[in-house]
Amino acid sequence: MSSLSLAARDSSTMLRRNLLHARRYPSLTLNLLLTPVVLLLLFVYVFGDVMSAGIGGAGADRSAYVAYLVPGILLMTIGGTTVGTAVSVSNDMTEGIIARFRTMAIHRGSVLTGHVVGSVLQAVLSVVLVGAVGVAIGFRSTDATVLEWLAAFGLLTLFALALTWIAVGMGMVSPNAEAASNNALPLIFLPLVSSAFVPLDAMPGWFRPIAEYQPFTPAIETLRGLLLGTGIGHNGWLAVGWCLALTVLGHRWSKRLFDRDPE
Repeated sequence: MSSLSLAARDSSTMLRRNLLHARRYPSLTLNLLLTPVVLLLLFVYVFGDVMSAGIGGAGADRSAYVAYLVPGILLMTIGGTTVGTAVSVSNDMTEGIIARFRTMAIHRGSVLTGHVVGSVLQAVLSVVLVGAVGVAIGFRSTDATVLEWLAAFGLLTLFALALTWIAVGMGMVSPNAEAASNNALPLIFLPLVSSAFVPLDAMPGWFRPIAEYQPFTPAIETLRGLLLGTGIGHNGWLAVGWCLALTVLGHRWSKRLFDRDPE
């Protein structure tokens, strides 16, 4: 078999392994999935009227706030899902299975590839489930074309790939699963200081740069533009740029950590 065939075969085996782990131990995935759903319901049904009135400057319109909120929640879902990736990688690194894999005749990169592909699939599935909740409570995207829907799906997948590689690196530098979970918490907190819940214009001037110059805000604004027909401007290029930069950074970081000699 060629090197590429061996890599594909071993990567698919590692992918099945990670998907089986996710199926046998679903509690972590469900807990991480519950957070964006609870936030979505909380902000719509508890704060929805107040938030929509404050943003629109007119009467309360909860349906308008649902449309504004859902794209940010979808990207927050990806950030939460990748915390599970960091924990899973940390468990593999600390429980000895990686040392066993190093002695076996398998493609070296297949271990990380299996983690990444499996995590991206879980993130996409989580986005679909949270999106279904959004549709159930009133989210609609009637003006988006098929091409815009495909672009939105591509952006979500690319964003999931970028954050997953970062989470893999976080898991590899963590001494245990608890530390991995703590190290990956910024992937959940960053959406809270983005334009996910309120527009940048509504933020204090000193705080606005923190929300503006981070990866979640351009991705959220691009997703809103694709699904709701609002302006995208330079956010599209910024979102793709952030995704590519984080993917390359996470891949190189994780590979360097994985290839170093065990202590």
